[in-house]
Amino acid sequence: MTDVIRFLLHADILYPVRQKLAAIEIHNPKLAHFLCKAIPAQCPFERDLIVFGYKLFHIPPMCKLNPLYEQVVSLRFKALCYLADECGEDVTAYC
Repeated sequence: MTDVIRFLLHADILYPVRQKLAAIEIHNPKLAHFLCKAIPAQCPFERDLIVFGYKLFHIPPMCKLNPLYEQVVSLRFKALCYLADECGEDVTAYC
């Protein structure tokens, strides 16, 4: 393999998107409220399949398979911190 091909195979194509998400700063209460409502506190895909009171199986959370999971969760945390620290709001409704 050439060095260029090896570099392309190991290059992170989502790096620019990750950097953009990590660089977002929250300075608007409306935006912070929107992010807290839009980004769930827990993985919405985790489920227990229960039939007639018996747990058949458990579907594990798959959010961590999302390549942007850490940045999205960090963005929600920034929004929560902004609302609590800067705006003095109670954020327990979002937890």
